[in-house]
Amino acid sequence: MLKAGVLGAGHLGKIHLRLLKQSEKYQLVGFYDADIENGKRVAEEFGYHLFNTVDELIDAVDMVDIVTPTLSHYECAKKAIAKGKHIFIEKPITNTVEEAEHIRELLAEHGLRGQVGHVERFNPAYLAVKSEIKLPMFIETHRLSEFNPRGTDVPVVLDLMIHDIDIILSIVKSKIKNISASGVAVISDTPDIANARLEFENGCVANLTASRISLKKMRKARFFQKDAYISVDFLTKKCEVVKMKDAPEHPGDFDMVLQNAEGVRKQIYFDNPKVENNNSILDELEAFAHAITTNTTPVVTLHDGTEALRVATKIIECF
Repeated sequence: MLKAGVLGAGHLGKIHLRLLKQSEKYQLVGFYDADIENGKRVAEEFGYHLFNTVDELIDAVDMVDIVTPTLSHYECAKKAIAKGKHIFIEKPITNTVEEAEHIRELLAEHGLRGQVGHVERFNPAYLAVKSEIKLPMFIETHRLSEFNPRGTDVPVVLDLMIHDIDIILSIVKSKIKNISASGVAVISDTPDIANARLEFENGCVANLTASRISLKKMRKARFFQKDAYISVDFLTKKCEVVKMKDAPEHPGDFDMVLQNAEGVRKQIYFDNPKVENNNSILDELEAFAHAITTNTTPVVTLHDGTEALRVATKIIECF
């Protein structure tokens, strides 16, 4: 079992602590939190060992799970890598692209593994249809959230939209040729609602919308490709696959058949795969443990996290 320690015991940090504690791939050694009073409360309530300093925690583990505010990711990661530790780092990877690239360089120099917490890659609804998404030409995503002061220290693009940016970049194997976007700050000092349009060299277009001042929650993505429409609801963990094929010469009474102006007839049918229930955060943490122990590439590499941050930064620069 890998010895794991968590930096940061906020909302998400406490979830990571609980899951690492129950994981069969890790031995949770303890945690550190810069807010000493919060750290003491968490230690007393759950019984986790509280380290006095970041360095003490890093020295005691094999893997450092960085769940601190984004502004501190860079320094935490540098310290862990310098001491020869693998790092799991929550999204966004760092505050700037330059910091992310430096972390990647350090990790490679030390021969260590790193993974970024883009948890939607492990969402069961997405996993169920991932193999069906082939060369999409139009993608539309909506990620809406009710207002929560937590996370408003960064623009909504880095808080919410970056999830969908990562998913899209992992699917569309083409360079971005143009980005246009708009964002509005309503309650926070940074944009609370944003829309971005990504145009890829292969012709694919992605339209992304994110808001943290919505009256309802929504986390949906729709993929349109030749002869297929695929939708993923990341929130309800449901998916839908609608396909078209050449219509039979003699369709059945209940077959859905469309005919275009040229007389081409297509049959519409539904092919919805089974969604396996899982805990996405536990799965991403254990997938990282597998990458470390087998010396293989993590599912979400630091390169992936850097590229998602790079696109997010370019979107913000459009505002």
